[in-house]
Amino acid sequence: MLKISLSVARTLAIVGLACSFAWAGDKDGKSDCKDLPSHAELKAALIAARNAANGGFNLDMWGTLVNRDGMVCAVAYTGIERGDQWPGSRVISAQKANTANAFSLPGLVLSTANLYSAVQPGGSLFGLQASNPVNTAVAYQGNPQNNGRANDPMVGGTIGGVNVFGGGLALYNSSRILIGGLGVSGDSSCADHNIAWRTRHGLNLDFLPGGVSGDPSRPDNIVYDIVVLPGQAQGVSANGWGHPACTAAATAIAAALPAKQ
Repeated sequence: MLKISLSVARTLAIVGLACSFAWAGDKDGKSDCKDLPSHAELKAALIAARNAANGGFNLDMWGTLVNRDGMVCAVAYTGIERGDQWPGSRVISAQKANTANAFSLPGLVLSTANLYSAVQPGGSLFGLQASNPVNTAVAYQGNPQNNGRANDPMVGGTIGGVNVFGGGLALYNSSRILIGGLGVSGDSSCADHNIAWRTRHGLNLDFLPGGVSGDPSRPDNIVYDIVVLPGQAQGVSANGWGHPACTAAATAIAAALPAKQ
């Protein structure tokens, strides 16, 4: 019995070691992320976008990049320390990146802002927000002191999650190939969208196909067409892809965001 137990223990140890090597290889992710900006590039573009007027609370932000398979490639923040922006927004930014990537196609781009009305009760995509849960093992693993750094513990993992308010955008390179998603979180949902849009533009990844916004120059822009009707707790979006307004400033800024390339 002792010999059998020792044999089993050795086998499990070997399997565990092999798995740890495999995971380490996945965590490296350099080849899988080769088409996306680096951590430093994401951070620089995110800071530049955050520093512009965005119609929100002027808060610091989290940003995440995922590749086309939904694997996290970079996580960054704009503040001096990781506690300078809402801690909960780190995972939300990854969730937004995953959503924009997961529900965009080579010929159709959708932002997370575009999904808001469609997932409400009676909407054409009701229930979508519960369809792909966040992978909590990826979201909350590792040393939190590394959150937002080049070695953020989420990097190399597949995050999952579906988010249905502003801040998530798909990424298309200059060859008009869909290569992943960007998620931004840390302010109002409307400001998040504006900051994400400017970040994507700064990264030169907005060579977009058609979308649902009604604006061919900004096909996945946030849509402010929800009208609240008497006796209804929730308004109705005229084109079915609308998002609640936050401030007049955020609405005006969205209408003047850089056009697609």
